[in-house]
Amino acid sequence: MAARIGEALPDARIMIAGRDVAEVAFESDARLALDVAIAALETAFEKPFDIDGESHVIHVQLGAAAADSHRDEVHLIEEAEHALLESRTERVAIARDVTGNTAAIDRAELARDLTGAIVNEELFLQYQPKVHLRRQQITSVEALVRWNHPTRGLVLPGDFIPLAEESRDIIALTLWTIRRSIRDQKTLAEHGHHLRIFINIAGVLLADKRFVRQACALVEASGAELGFEITETSVIRDPESAIANLKVFAEIGITIAIDDYGAGLSSLAYLKQLPARELKIDKLFVTQLTSSNRDPLIVRSTIDLAHALEMEVVAEGVETQAAMALLSVMGCDMIQGFLISRPINLDALIHFLEDGKSLAIAADLRAPFNRLAAVWKRG
Repeated sequence: MAARIGEALPDARIMIAGRDVAEVAFESDARLALDVAIAALETAFEKPFDIDGESHVIHVQLGAAAADSHRDEVHLIEEAEHALLESRTERVAIARDVTGNTAAIDRAELARDLTGAIVNEELFLQYQPKVHLRRQQITSVEALVRWNHPTRGLVLPGDFIPLAEESRDIIALTLWTIRRSIRDQKTLAEHGHHLRIFINIAGVLLADKRFVRQACALVEASGAELGFEITETSVIRDPESAIANLKVFAEIGITIAIDDYGAGLSSLAYLKQLPARELKIDKLFVTQLTSSNRDPLIVRSTIDLAHALEMEVVAEGVETQAAMALLSVMGCDMIQGFLISRPINLDALIHFLEDGKSLAIAADLRAPFNRLAAVWKRG
């Protein structure tokens, strides 16, 4: 690993910090050098390793931090370590710029920068596929917004979506996401892939008549096949307006999905009123599916409830074949998670769809399926 890093970054200092961690340090006059270095490492590790005559691909997670020469070196290392933790969660490279003075200033600056980011095309979308277990098909994808800040590098949604909601930039941000999804859907269709694209809709927008009007106009004019993912808690804020507007979306062909089901205060009173066709089980329950006694019962009852309400069920956060097999036994309709794919750019998505390896993973259910089916039925 160190030798491969040295080839990609010959001027860097490399230290092995553990069985699975390497530290890399270098200096440059340009902040962009960090982004270039990250891209070089990602490219370097695309090539398989030959280990004892066998080919192995090693997946690396990259966390990085940059600062001017006056910053405390210990603080810089801590920021890089925090970035690595985020990278392992998000499965994308994370770069932090810690040149600024305080988190409060960073937050204020981010809020100011966000308006320009929407106009200046600093945002981009990544897509995470959903696999339909019975059909053995990728039937839809979820669009996830990312921000490539010119000086801070990649800014994650958790850092800028709350700011957008506070500043009301969330309207422009979501409309941008809809427009880009419509454009990308046309590109997918040109390559022979007809997939519905799901977009996350913030709760504050469900009662905004201007947003509803503009979103409907975009969808109707384009004929796009979109889905809107909403959380139950977003409906509780203003249930009358939210439910009315969701019905407007549904009437023009937008599929409504209930996101993160079970993570908040789930209310059957609202659930039965929503014009939803999909229900997404929160990954909180899915990740512990094969190691918990209670989570399988919760998931199975949720699947049965959704089916009774004529909704299909999506399980988020599927990372193992055992979890996928058990979900299939329970009657779950679709799965989404790192077992199939992390969120990827449009070009990578097209290659992914044409490669077909994900469907081979989903099809390889027999051994764990038979074993888990027997256990589930006995239990």
